[in-house]
Amino acid sequence: MKRCPICQQTYSDETMKFCRSDGTTLEHLEDAPTEILTKRFTADTESSAGLATTVLDTARVRTTGDLKPETRYAKSGDINIAYQVLGSGPVDLIYVPGWVSHLEYGWEEPSLARFYRRLASFSRLILFDKRGTGLSDQSTNMPTLEQRMDDVRAVMEAVHSERAVVFGMSEGGNMAMLFAATYPERTIALITFGVFAKRIYDAEYPWAPTPEERQKFYDAIEHEWGGPLGVEDLAPSMAHDERFRNWWASYQRRSASPRAALALAQLNTSIDVRHVLPAIRVPTLILHRREDRDSNIEEGRYIASRIPNAKFVELPGEDHLLFVGDQDAVLQEVESFISNSGRTADVDSVLATVLYIAATSKTKEKGSDTRRFNVLAKREVEWFKGRVSEANDNEFCAIFDGPIRAIRCARAIRDSALELGIETKAGLHTGLCEMRGDHASGAAVEISRRVADRAAAGEVLLTNTVTDLVSGSEIVFSNRGACNFEGLLKDCRLSATV
Repeated sequence: MKRCPICQQTYSDETMKFCRSDGTTLEHLEDAPTEILTKRFTADTESSAGLATTVLDTARVRTTGDLKPETRYAKSGDINIAYQVLGSGPVDLIYVPGWVSHLEYGWEEPSLARFYRRLASFSRLILFDKRGTGLSDQSTNMPTLEQRMDDVRAVMEAVHSERAVVFGMSEGGNMAMLFAATYPERTIALITFGVFAKRIYDAEYPWAPTPEERQKFYDAIEHEWGGPLGVEDLAPSMAHDERFRNWWASYQRRSASPRAALALAQLNTSIDVRHVLPAIRVPTLILHRREDRDSNIEEGRYIASRIPNAKFVELPGEDHLLFVGDQDAVLQEVESFISNSGRTADVDSVLATVLYIAATSKTKEKGSDTRRFNVLAKREVEWFKGRVSEANDNEFCAIFDGPIRAIRCARAIRDSALELGIETKAGLHTGLCEMRGDHASGAAVEISRRVADRAAAGEVLLTNTVTDLVSGSEIVFSNRGACNFEGLLKDCRLSATV
């Protein structure tokens, strides 16, 4: 007979190692002291002559029902995001899962339950299902990285978290990195595990899958969804465990429908956050297993080398799922890093999409037109949740925490200005901005100004730093060729919105 020392549940199967409820290592009943026995054994002990019993302090006893946190919902726009909170540590930690997830069914796997509880032992752990997966609302449109960042902020606000450590696994690491660069004032530290910066082969990023390999993966989703898809590469150490294979198959089925899984996989393929990395200025820990079959360790090295002062830790093993294999090595690194990370919020630089507009009046009332243009431009910026950085007679600059909102704002300003007889040329670039209040300066602002100079009248012109972050938005672009700007390490591509 075995028993869980936390919830006191007993198991007759001597081969079991972990509690099905909370993932705690089971102990042999005959090895445990009698004073920790719970009321379920009272009848037996009272019938045994001379056997002393001790009444437990009920404040220290937790039942199985207490071990799974309650699922709640945060509103992000018109989408409901499912989240859970557990632990009461000194720091908030928000965990961003990989491709798909299911908050409640995840607790059925002992190794994942143990991983969550270990994180919660030194933090207030915040878990959530990304939109389109698990218990969060499904959506007919695929989520953008911008929307996913909004979802994280919505959950943080729902649980009254001003700042948190952001911990992203695999594909969840892309959004975590973008969040840390965009909202450093909300980010205590950034931690990633098994992440990639790009998900399709590039000569400058040769570790990503080729288009043919991604298509093979898409075909597997279409024809094999419902079974333990990918378990051999994601969790090779558990690939021959029938119980785990069954759980993994069910976990994926509950996390997403076949169509949603395919759409999310295709969306992930378009991710490219390489230019975001130098803009991350919070304490950063990059964890990667040496033989990871899904994400090459060179990808972890690449990411760490481009984030200022990032700490890179190579771990033994080939499992891509961080709760499979030696999770204690991961958890020890995470706990140590968090305990040594500073928590000051002195931030003067952020990653932002800069919108620069040059305006030309076609009427004789240029002074009046300028005033009206500034009013309408400021109104649109406020509507699209941006911040006005500069506004004068014929130039206007604003910054946004999401590129999609910046693009839509640029088009709205252009259309409204035309009604006043004012022509605009707009340039957008995503990069690191030095902030003094709402005023932005630095290379990103200058590049957006020069992009606007190249635009034709009525055109919204963007660098690839913007287009690389809008996958899933259904915004269409036309190619305007390559160019070089001072402040960029290499040539960039220009595109215009259609």
